[in-house]
Formats: sequence, structure tokens, C-alpha cells
Amino acid sequence: MTASGTVHDPAFDPELVDVEMHVVPPTAPVTGVVTANELCLRGKSASFIRHVCIDVGGTPLEGRFRAGQSFGVVPKGVDEHGKPHKVRLYSIASPTRGEDGEGRILSTTCKRLIDEYRPQTERDEDRTGLFHGVCSNQVCDLSPGDEVLVTGPAGKRFVLPAKPENHDYLFLATGTGIAPFRGMILELLEGRSAPCESEIHLVMGAPYTSDLLYHDVFRSLADKHPGFHYHTVISRETMPDGRPQGYIHHYLDRETRLHADLLSRDRTLLYICGLAGMQTGVFQTMARLGVGGAYLKIHEELADVAPADWKAADIKRRVRPTHRCMLEVY
Repeated sequence: MTASGTVHDPAFDPELVDVEMHVVPPTAPVTGVVTANELCLRGKSASFIRHVCIDVGGTPLEGRFRAGQSFGVVPKGVDEHGKPHKVRLYSIASPTRGEDGEGRILSTTCKRLIDEYRPQTERDEDRTGLFHGVCSNQVCDLSPGDEVLVTGPAGKRFVLPAKPENHDYLFLATGTGIAPFRGMILELLEGRSAPCESEIHLVMGAPYTSDLLYHDVFRSLADKHPGFHYHTVISRETMPDGRPQGYIHHYLDRETRLHADLLSRDRTLLYICGLAGMQTGVFQTMARLGVGGAYLKIHEELADVAPADWKAADIKRRVRPTHRCMLEVY
């Protein structure tokens, strides 16, 4: 069963490209070399997020990753049990051609993890102070010329369709969820012999304007390409009339051209990437506005429940994306 309003018609599902997976497995990582490591925020921010470029030339990864996929990083050292650290996955932020245009240099958007210990068991009660994410801090500390163990690529569904011009696009991102969209949008607009002429909308959510990632890149692309539209939603700042901007789902509700036009088209694809909390509001709003049916499969247990009453746990278990909705939340 689908949400009310638009109906999912498989005839309009995208044809996905065949992608390669795990050409470099976690059990046998290869060595990449860092070529750049730069902050990618606007001015001062409470976050520490960096754009990291890694040269994988001469390894099996060269030329074999696609925009939207992920790659793995194996941190140096051992864990608290004395065992080698396990691989961590990071979204690829570069287009399929890579940062260099030759498929040698891939990039990612890495946020330092710094948090306070929160005891979960009696064994943890003596552990206090700050917790520093092992891999994220290693990646953020890398300098050009440093070596790093990498694996991948991973992911076969969160990619662009085989025939991009057959579809229009709505990309919804929060935080480092912007990473795959940087690569995808560069792929659509500048990674081909001619820019994709489809209508493309990117909605980026952030707490403050200073937290916007790749802001200048997207503004420049919007100025250059009439079909690309860049929207920002700043949750802790107000609109000109003093009202709060809210979150991405509030923006989706306000912007008629997005829900009544773009999402109502048979050719539109929806991509969502970022914090898991955004999924609840976006799915509820789409169902309430009657545009969810082409993108969401609703379990019969929720068929008679008003979308406003859907709980996060309900959505996680009983609302599934169709083939026109690509979802990656964490």
C-alpha cells in the first residue's frame, strides 16, 4: 500500500547503473595518499568538518568508484581489546571522474567526532571526559603526502540513474549528508559532454549559516546553470518576518513548487541523506501533502493512521522507500 495522493507506478522507476562493489575488500586494504585537507565550512562554526582528497591512482580503486558510493578507511592502531581497528565508511564527495577528472583522486566530507563519555554499563562508570572518534580524528589530522589505508567502493543504490536526463531531482541533505550530493550535482552539471538539462533542486539544512558546507560551490553552480536551484534551511535562524525557518520538512511544506510541482511529476527522483531524524518529518509531510505515494511504501498497519501521528519507530519499520526514493540516514 502507498501513501495517499500520487501512486507509485513502476513504469517511471529509474534504470540504475551497474556499479562495482568491494574491488578492495576490508581484509586487504590498499594505500592511498592524501593530496588535500581543507575546512569546508563558512566562517566560524561549532563543528570541525574537512574536505579530504585521497589519491588512489595505481590501486584497484582508480576509476572504479561512482558519485554517491562510499569508500572505507582503516584507522591506524588497535582498539581497546588490542585488535586492529575495523573499517569505517565515508561517502564519496567527488564525481565519478574524481577531483582530478581522471578518476584517480576521490574526496570525502569528514566531521571530527568529539563527545562526552556516557556510561552504558557498570563497567563504563569510571570512564569520564571526552571521547574522540578514532577514525574521524585521524582523517581530519591527515596532511598532504600522508598515507591512508582505503577499501571499497560500497553502495549500489544511492547513485544516479543510467539515463540522468530522463529524470528531475530533489536532493535533501543535512550536515555531512551533503557529501554524496556534491559529487552527484557536479556529475550532472559538469561531468558530461554537456550539462544535464533536467530540473535539479538541492535543499541543505543546517543549524546556522556558518554550518553550510560547500556553500560557495553550490552558489556558483546555481549562478552558472539555470536548471539547478540551491535552497538553504537554517533551523536556528529566522526568516525576514521573524518566523523560525524550521527544518527541511517545514521548508518542503512551505515551498509549493517543490511538493505540488516537482514531487508530483512522474519523472522526479528523491534523494535523502543526513541525520536519521530528518526522515520522520520529511515522510510525514510528504504523506500529509498527498505526494508520498510515488516514493513511499506504507504498511497496512499505518494505512488509517494520520501521518502526524506516525512515530519514528513506525516509520523505520513500516515505511519503505520505493525505487524513486533513495535514502541514506545515520
